[in-house]
Parts: sequence; C-alpha cells; structure tokens
Amino acid sequence: MNAGDSIDVLNSGWNFNGNTARQFDKHIKRSVPLYEEGHHLIVQLSDFFLSNGAVCYDLGCATGTLLSKIAERNKHKKVEFIGVDVEEDMTNLAREKCGSNPGVNIITGNIVSMDFKKADLIVCYYTIQFSLPKFRQSLIDRIYQALNWGGAFICFEKVRAPDARFQDMMTSLYHDFKSENGFTAEEIFSKAKSLKGILEPFSSQGNTDLLKRAGFTDILSIMKYICFEGFLAIK
Repeated sequence: MNAGDSIDVLNSGWNFNGNTARQFDKHIKRSVPLYEEGHHLIVQLSDFFLSNGAVCYDLGCATGTLLSKIAERNKHKKVEFIGVDVEEDMTNLAREKCGSNPGVNIITGNIVSMDFKKADLIVCYYTIQFSLPKFRQSLIDRIYQALNWGGAFICFEKVRAPDARFQDMMTSLYHDFKSENGFTAEEIFSKAKSLKGILEPFSSQGNTDLLKRAGFTDILSIMKYICFEGFLAIK
C-alpha cells in the first residue's frame, strides 16, 4: 500500500523511519490543515516564555523544522533548545537542519520514559497522539512537573468529535481536504489503514482532562480546524 509521496505502508504499521522521514516535510504539509500556520503561531508564542537562561523542548521534533524556526526567532537570547524524537532517521535529519545553531541539541530518545530538565516552554506538535493511551497521563504529568512556574506547554493534536454525527462530518471534511491536496482515494484509505492502533486521537475534552489532571488550570484552545486543535497550558 502507498500513502502518497512515495511512502509505502502496511496495515496497522505506520512508522516514521526510512522514506517516511525523508518525505516527512512534504507529506505532512499536504496532510494536516494549517500545519505551517501552527508553526508560525508557536514561534510567535515563544516570545512570551523564552528569555535568557530559558530551556525549550520540542518533543517529537521530527526533522527539526519547527525547532529551527523557534531557535531562529530567539537567536538573540541565550536559550537552550532540545529536540527529541524516537526515530534516528528523524533526528539525523534534524541535526542537519539545526546544525548551524549551537544552542540546539537533538536527542534520539523515547519521551514516554525519558527525564526532562526544568524548562520554560515545552512543545508537542502532533506528537502525543502517537503515544499509547496508557502512557499519556504520566507523560503529561511529567511535562507539568518539568515546567518552571509560569512556563508553557503547547500541544497540537488530532482530535475526535464529541459524538458520532459530528465525527462523521469531520472525517468527511478531512478526506475532502486530503483529496483537494492531491491524495488519491486509494492513498487516503491506505494511510487510514496503516494508522490503526498507531494514531489514537482523544476528544478536545479528553485532552483538556489530561492537562487538568496533571495540574494545569490555565488552558486555552489557540487553533482549531475540523479535527485538528492546538492547546496552550500555562503552569
């Protein structure tokens, strides 16, 4: 099966290594509505949380595109930027992309089990949805604990609708979006089959509940387009 952009997939077997990593930036822009606009918003929000001596994480940094933009925006400040991804093919590409900025450190590791240093901004851009649901609360808990007081967690996720009728509408509109971006019906179907058991979205309420149980009380939805949403939570 092929999911488009020369990415071969297996049933319930989506992964981010190999050719997926090499084609990632092209593929994701065609697959996620307002993908670059979300980057721009996060880069702008970094102004409020990154000052001299700050630490910024991008968890699930992929090829380092977003992290490189945040680092460039804040290059006049002394900030430590840390990108983490579980796929070595991704982190190798991220190191190449961020290599000109000495303040950026790219780590190959699993965010579900790794320890975080105290931080002022932590970003998960369509990352947590790929972690197993049984690990999500403990991950959000550790993110909350790692933040300094007044620090921010920015989390973008694919989200499920609150009931079946709305979910049918959101799925149909999303398939229309992908079709309009050049994906064939077969590629859309193959991608959906490959993500079974791999991508497990929660609803907007479900994501908010994760944040509240971790300790966040100041939570704002900052972007929403059909089944994609960004959250800003401040400790």
